[in-house]
Amino acid sequence: SDYQQLGYNLRSNIFQGGPLKTRSLMKDSYTPDIIQKASRDPNNWHGRRIYELGKWYEKYFLDLNVQKAMVEKYG
Repeated sequence: SDYQQLGYNLRSNIFQGGPLKTRSLMKDSYTPDIIQKASRDPNNWHGRRIYELGKWYEKYFLDLNVQKAMVEKYG
């Protein structure tokens, strides 16, 4: 059966897991000098400023708290 075949493959160590060394598409696609020149700006996250994300999360959690309070009060 399929179950016995799977058990045999696991005991035989056919499924050896993932590769020990991982590779990234960026490292494979670009030369090392391009990767070294790339700078990451922690204040600019995908075109958004950190304080903008903070304001969004603050509004989001405030909305969640209001929804919870409405459910507790009105059901």
